[in-house]
Amino acid sequence: MNRISFASGIVPECGPLETIQAAATGGFDATGLWIEPEKWSAPLTRDARRALADTGLELLDVEVIWIKPGDNLDTHKAVIDIGAALGAKNVLCVSSDPDAGRTAGHLAALCEHAEGCGMRVALEFGIFTEVKSLPAALSILDAVAHPLRALLVDPIHVDRSGTSAADIAAVPRALLPYAQFCDAPAERPDPADFNAIITDAIDLREQCGEGGLPLVDLYRALPEGIPLSIELRSKLLRDTHPDAGERAKAVATLTRRWLATVC
Repeated sequence: MNRISFASGIVPECGPLETIQAAATGGFDATGLWIEPEKWSAPLTRDARRALADTGLELLDVEVIWIKPGDNLDTHKAVIDIGAALGAKNVLCVSSDPDAGRTAGHLAALCEHAEGCGMRVALEFGIFTEVKSLPAALSILDAVAHPLRALLVDPIHVDRSGTSAADIAAVPRALLPYAQFCDAPAERPDPADFNAIITDAIDLREQCGEGGLPLVDLYRALPEGIPLSIELRSKLLRDTHPDAGERAKAVATLTRRWLATVC
């Protein structure tokens, strides 16, 4: 069965140490962390390293590097530096820059910065960004042409962008070090309504097998045994399980139950 990681978006109210504790309480194999360099400190790095060691959790990814026109590349590099200090395997990137060439240039620079630690720099596509489709993401990654570049697949963004499981199955396996996973309603938001798209992504996700996505097909389109970051941002889940640890248990239990039916 795939190793599952606790995405930081499940507990948006939690800081890094609370996120690690929730992941451990839930029985996850790994966790992700939300990194804001301006709020980070050396003591927090020390405490987070200790918490990861004490819980035995792998740090699957850190997020998010959000590429924008006129942004500061040093701030993005700081996310990688913090992730490297914590032993992260991947860093999640999205782009709101309409210039694909500039996005590719930024990603190439970030891959070069990550060379010392081997962290994969994973570009996520979705209609909420300027990299709205799988072909657009692959074109950018082709331009980057660095071995640390990667593609991040999220079922809700795959579906909302009109990408099929067959399209995902055709992606070079080397570009997929991990994937996000969740279910979602079959009804898609209006692609012209940005607020509806964001609400769909951060409030309306569903437990695996409880939504309307072709989740089995998407799962089987991924590399066998790929680590899965369970990106289950859900207002219902937050309201139903206000305690972060209990929320993590609910997600881990149902995710593993669903995986057991398809593995």
